Amino acid sequence: MIILLMGVSGSGKSTIGALLAERLACEFQDGDRFHPPSNVEKMHRGIPLADADRLPWLEAIAAWIDAARAAGKPAVVACSALKRRYRNILIGKHADVRLVYLKGDEALIAGRMAHRKGHFMPQGLLRSQFEALEEPGPEEKPIIVEIDRSPDEIVEEIVGSLGG
Repeated sequence: MIILLMGVSGSGKSTIGALLAERLACEFQDGDRFHPPSNVEKMHRGIPLADADRLPWLEAIAAWIDAARAAGKPAVVACSALKRRYRNILIGKHADVRLVYLKGDEALIAGRMAHRKGHFMPQGLLRSQFEALEEPGPEEKPIIVEIDRSPDEIVEEIVGSLGG
């Protein structure tokens, strides 16, 4: 099984992903590392990415997911996956890729981002993330987890929802 953690920037995908992967004894990949330098530069300058910017990034993550699936290796990958069409690229019709949506309100996440150091995504782009967000519908069979708790509590809820 591959677990795709999604949510806006600052929702805790990297933190939760690393803890979840450790708990499940599997590999974790942060989707941010798949961004081409041009995307990182745009975001660093406060310019939201267009769909054309995101496509190579999404395809690279999808290829990583496919490689992990082909190798039979469970894994956790974090990616904002804000729009349904992005999730379709990443998940496709693969029943063994589970979607976990880290859900939080803008005020909570903005407060967290204000204290974050060394990340290329500026807080000023958070509004554009919420504007682009298409929350997953029931047909996507998401595990929806509110992020207003500790990382350990969030991981516990995810593991419980996975049946493990």
